[in-house]
Amino acid sequence: MELGVDGAAAGPGPAALGGGGFEVLHHTVGSLLSNYGWYILLAGVAIYLLIQKISQGLASRPGSHPGAADAAVEPDVVVRRQEALAAARLRMQEELNAQAERYKEKQKQLEEEKRRQKIAMWESMQQGKSYKGNLKLNQQEVESGASASSAVPKSKPNKKPLRGGG
Repeated sequence: MELGVDGAAAGPGPAALGGGGFEVLHHTVGSLLSNYGWYILLAGVAIYLLIQKISQGLASRPGSHPGAADAAVEPDVVVRRQEALAAARLRMQEELNAQAERYKEKQKQLEEEKRRQKIAMWESMQQGKSYKGNLKLNQQEVESGASASSAVPKSKPNKKPLRGGG
């Protein structure tokens, strides 16, 4: 060890460390920010947004406001809401029952029509007539009756032949 002028050891002392420590700290923080500055900034923004989202979620809870809990528990409001819900369910059930009844009636009509066709076919066979031709006629009558009752028939556009008349 070398002794300095005043007899103290030459090297880092308390006065030298104070000025040099600040420079070391400044150099370390500067290099850290220069290397990872954007990452640190983005992480800070993400943490800020996350905290905001969590605080909004906690504030919007129904139990967080003392007046909101009292309003939700009022018996007459709850009873009215339940009665309205029951009435809506009853209406929906009635509509469903009506639709089921219409469907059953339609099915009965279709079965009755099929039964009539089978009877007509059997009678034509007993008379010695062709049952296939009679069946086709009956189907055409049923289809024409169904199309006339369900919708207005569409007119077909005039089609030109693909080949010339020559």
